[in-house]
Amino acid sequence: MKDGGIIEKRSLGGTDIRVTPVGLGVMELSGGGTLLGRAFPVIPRAEKNAIIKAALDGGVNWFDTAEIYGGGLTCPRPAEGLQAAGTSNGEAVVATKWFPLFRTAGNIPRTIEDRLRHLGGYGIDLYYVHQPIGFSPPEAEMDAMADLVAAGKIRSVGVSNFGPRRMRRAFEALRRRGLPLAANQVHYSLLHRKIETDGTLETARELGVTIVAYTPLASGLLSGKYHKRPELLAQKKGFWKMRIQRDLEPSRPLVNAMDEIALRHSVSIAQVALNWLIHRAGTTVVTIPGATRPAQASEAAGAMRFGLSEEEAAKLEELSRAFR
Repeated sequence: MKDGGIIEKRSLGGTDIRVTPVGLGVMELSGGGTLLGRAFPVIPRAEKNAIIKAALDGGVNWFDTAEIYGGGLTCPRPAEGLQAAGTSNGEAVVATKWFPLFRTAGNIPRTIEDRLRHLGGYGIDLYYVHQPIGFSPPEAEMDAMADLVAAGKIRSVGVSNFGPRRMRRAFEALRRRGLPLAANQVHYSLLHRKIETDGTLETARELGVTIVAYTPLASGLLSGKYHKRPELLAQKKGFWKMRIQRDLEPSRPLVNAMDEIALRHSVSIAQVALNWLIHRAGTTVVTIPGATRPAQASEAAGAMRFGLSEEEAAKLEELSRAFR
């Protein structure tokens, strides 16, 4: 979609669930006392609601959360924001994830009511297995998920961080139950293109599985802010800081080119990065950038409202090839 027109939604895999190319991930809203939450700022409830509203106002129609974010405490945040914005159940798509660490597939039906309760009256449109680290094989996990679909607890099934072989096993297990594998959520950006070379993207396209790209702005590096103001690195912590430091200089030629493209389109560098991502593989890839301020949610939504030229896309392809 170009030039501010109607945003064309895309099907999640072979389902009838339609999502905008850009959604909103809410992991950044999990700031607090948990291990993961300590990596993010504590955001007041009113500000969280404003972030959700800004995404909705920008045309975003889906929100991604997870059981592990904030120890499950962030699951209500999309619900509270959706309620505050006057969005009813069914008017927005909600995705969440089951965390399999030290668990078997039998835990999936035992904990689904907790997930629904945390979502505060909003249904689960897409339910992922969050990591390929459970004590059960993917076939057993997919059977448990399929049972939830049959019971009307969830609408569709996804996986996250699955490589091509395990994704295919999940796909086949669901197909035996008459269901599609809707999505595989993986790390993908201009600075992390591994799925293009390890078979994940190719397999997803073959099977008709949607790729949901997380960390699409490389922890802020693809916004250009650290290249222009390296002193901002002092605000980052741990793994995120080390990754930005590692890639800062190698990515400078790419970010400089993105800056020039952004000026031509009167958009931001981050919007250029997101726009490339949602068009790189046709309609196969959608993405879920996070936000800690309403302006960031609006900015991400705006990435759907212009188009890169073939020459611009080819330039970014060339300059980011080293990150494949």
